[in-house]
Amino acid sequence: MEDRWMKVKEIAEYLQISEDLIYKWAQQGKIPVSKIGNQWRFNKEEVEEWAKSQRPRKQQNNEPI
Repeated sequence: MEDRWMKVKEIAEYLQISEDLIYKWAQQGKIPVSKIGNQWRFNKEEVEEWAKSQRPRKQQNNEPI
């Protein structure tokens, strides 16, 4: 499978969130990112896996989340 590297604007559009939030998450290490020179780059496949991991867990047997 081909690696797809995306810029901040592209990943923000893809995730439908603001570029400011992308920058904030990248600086805080909350989203997978690589910094090449002075530019952030996001691997689409890694971000998709990260986004899936952010889904709320389902409750089982009335256990609190």
